[in-house]
Amino acid sequence: MKRLKDNLTSSYLEAANWLNPKKQRKKIVAYVESYDDVFFWRSILSQFETDQFYFEIMLPTRENTLERGKKAALMSALHGKTGQWLIACVDADYDYLIQGASETSRQILSSPYVFHTYAYAIENMQCYAPSLHDVCVAVTLNDHVIFDMQQYLEEFSRAIYPLFVWNIWYYRTGKYGQFTMTDFLRIIETGNFSMNDAYRTIAQVRNKVNKRCEQLRRHNPNAAESYNQVEQSLRELGVTPETTYLYIQGHHLFDKVVVPMMTRVCDKLIRQRQAEISRQSVHGTQRRNELSCYNNSIEDVIPMLKKNTGFFNSEPYHRLKISLSHFVEQIE
Repeated sequence: MKRLKDNLTSSYLEAANWLNPKKQRKKIVAYVESYDDVFFWRSILSQFETDQFYFEIMLPTRENTLERGKKAALMSALHGKTGQWLIACVDADYDYLIQGASETSRQILSSPYVFHTYAYAIENMQCYAPSLHDVCVAVTLNDHVIFDMQQYLEEFSRAIYPLFVWNIWYYRTGKYGQFTMTDFLRIIETGNFSMNDAYRTIAQVRNKVNKRCEQLRRHNPNAAESYNQVEQSLRELGVTPETTYLYIQGHHLFDKVVVPMMTRVCDKLIRQRQAEISRQSVHGTQRRNELSCYNNSIEDVIPMLKKNTGFFNSEPYHRLKISLSHFVEQIE
């Protein structure tokens, strides 16, 4: 009965679309994981809409109840509900990089109606390094460059890259219980961010990574060849030493690396602009008015990051764009 009901869902959407007047665009429902995903996928899918069809992005429902999470979004694919008028858009997590080593990975990689971020999650895309200065400008309305955030994330990525390859090696070989993602994240923890000590922090992370890599090599003396094969495979999938940050757990990158960094940078930029206003004001009333106007115009870091669409030049987005282009070319 459930399989019959699931199959009817896609059929109903197709029939409803064909009953619409020819001049009215047909609707493709795109299921996503959470409310935060709606704007992210809207910013992407809107670029593929035509005068023949459009996307409506929503959370999946079951028995008139909203559901959240990757599993809920994928249920449509796992139970045959996806199709030309119904798709799922999800975070890749490790499912893309482990290349079919789990059932979920195989489902995501094989279904033409499931689309994923290629990067670990939407948070990684929102933290795309070359776009972060623009986000700081949106937050602070101050275009000065006081810290190279892109270089910092690239150096962080180079430092963690060898251990990241080991982590994927363990997941691909089914031994992930011996070196989990949690273990990996614990080692690459940066602690409190300081612009003055930023690269000392990177050096400390690199030191921790090197020690753990040496331990893993000793525990796996015959893994040199398979490790190199995993590394080569990851490079073919888009992972480079400079962009590893795009493929680690998204919440860790967002909450523990990028937001602390951007908060410190933006706080300093705001204080810098406030000081400029105070110096340039000719009297107290003007100073108070200008400061009030400026303070009312600045934004918070987290909401602006969540609306950051500066990832359109990233490698993961390039791959996603190709997947979506192939899909829309098949729409009748």
